[in-house]
Amino acid sequence: MSIQWLFEVIQDRKNRPPEASYTGSLFAKGLPQIAKKVGEEGCEVVVAALAQDDARLVEEAADLTYHLLVLLAARGLTPDRVLAELEKRHK
Repeated sequence: MSIQWLFEVIQDRKNRPPEASYTGSLFAKGLPQIAKKVGEEGCEVVVAALAQDDARLVEEAADLTYHLLVLLAARGLTPDRVLAELEKRHK
C-alpha cells in the first residue's frame, strides 16, 4: 500500500460513492465536517504521543493521514502538491 494508492481509492469513493462507504459519507457531509475530523484526529495523535503506547500512536497517525487525504481530495488537491511544497522547503 502507498499513499498514492490510498488517495486513488479516496478519489474513487468521492467520484463514485458506494452505498456503505465511510469515505463517501465524509464527502457527503462536506468540507467543514471533513476539516473538523482532521482536527479531532490531530488531537488524538497528540494524546497518543504523550500518553499511550506506540501501537496506539501508529493507529492514530493512520487515522490522521487518511482524513488529511480526504480533506485534500475534497479541496481538489493531491498529495503531490504537499510533497512539492516539502521539496521546495528543503532546498
